[in-house]
Amino acid sequence: MNYKQALQNPIFKVISESAKQLNIECYVIGGFVRDFILQRGSAKDIDVVAIGSGIELAKQVANNLDSNPKVQVFKTYGTAMLKHDDIEVEFVGARKESYQENSRNPVVENGTLEDDQNRRDFTINALALDLSEENFGTILDPFNGISDLENKIIKTPLDPDITYSDDPLRMMRAIRFATQLGFKIEEESLKAITRNKERIRIITNERIVVELNKILESSKPSTGFLLLEKTGLLEFILPELTALKGIDEVEGQRHKDNFYHTLEVVDNISKHTDNIWLRWAALLHDIGKAPTKKFHKKIGWTFHAHEFEGSKMVYHLFKRLKMPLNDKMKFVQKMVFMSSRPIVLAQDIVTDSAVRRLVFDAGDYVDDLMTLCEADITTKNPKKFNQYHNNFKIVRQKIIEVEERDQIRNFQPPVSGEEIMKAFNLKPSKEIGIIKEYIKEAILEGDIPNEYEAAYNLMLKKGEQLGLKLIK
Repeated sequence: MNYKQALQNPIFKVISESAKQLNIECYVIGGFVRDFILQRGSAKDIDVVAIGSGIELAKQVANNLDSNPKVQVFKTYGTAMLKHDDIEVEFVGARKESYQENSRNPVVENGTLEDDQNRRDFTINALALDLSEENFGTILDPFNGISDLENKIIKTPLDPDITYSDDPLRMMRAIRFATQLGFKIEEESLKAITRNKERIRIITNERIVVELNKILESSKPSTGFLLLEKTGLLEFILPELTALKGIDEVEGQRHKDNFYHTLEVVDNISKHTDNIWLRWAALLHDIGKAPTKKFHKKIGWTFHAHEFEGSKMVYHLFKRLKMPLNDKMKFVQKMVFMSSRPIVLAQDIVTDSAVRRLVFDAGDYVDDLMTLCEADITTKNPKKFNQYHNNFKIVRQKIIEVEERDQIRNFQPPVSGEEIMKAFNLKPSKEIGIIKEYIKEAILEGDIPNEYEAAYNLMLKKGEQLGLKLIK
């Protein structure tokens, strides 16, 4: 492979010349090199390691660029970053690191290129390309990273127990890379993750969620979650999921393993949406089943109100993991809470009234909800599978028809509370709510069209029933 092709962007020549002016060596290292070899497209993030001051090199590069970009300096970490065109370049001085047991933040000293490659998380991320004028484009591969790329192996450069214990986030990264790239984690490295799983406690939830999101964003997220479960990490991160694992049997009656079912649903939905929050909803849609599971002699296993319980659990889970408690969380809650509604519709004869209620309750998220429910069909019975999906097509068509005719999505009753107050000379009172609810129910049931005149006449009728006097 001609590695000079990786360095065709003019920025690399500028970095090379800047390093020569400062009389230091520098190298492109890490993900940029890995992704070039894997032909994963042109990376927009470039890591440059300098044998000397990365900050001084960044400033020199900025001076030599016509665009004269601003250099962001992070003195605590000895790094600097600049943006040029659509590329982000981070500069760091070569370093060696030592760790204390209760922190993933290392004690850093200046080091050689060898020191810097030793501290890398995986052999495939320790590859470096020389940027010196005389050796421009020469690859340095001290740990046979190219061979590991060819064999699709995730392996640590040094003893995996030391690598993972020093920075336990690397355990998550190993699993994330295996998921993203379709690689296998080397057996000894995988065992080391299990041995060091409790070390994950020192990692902040924010950093863990970044890796979880990258696993969820991959084409087959189940790969990562199966590895998280196998190594024991999942129990520390998402115990709500591991609680779903296993099949109970009483008097010959069993329920399905809701953990493996959940992973199937996540893989299914990932074929149809890139919406990370909808993927989160798929991951969490059944978490209420563990606390609501009961066995009844007459009807077998039940998970009564698991959607309601699950939606409450979403808030506590998001709060614990320091995830956003805004509209994103509310979206996931709503999807979990409503996750069974379309499935019930798909089992029965679909009435306009039921579809109207679904559209009204789901609002702008009705399409997402349908996508989630279609992904939730994991039966291995081809007849049942086709029947459900055919019924969902009918539900989707009904949604379109009902929306065109009745404009139910996010609708407000055509008669406002102010009009009701004015018509009957009322102050704010429970009667106003009763009349509005009566009109809403009549529209959802299809008793009247979603139109002003019909709603106004119904208001008069209900007001009369409540003993209210119309002001003329």
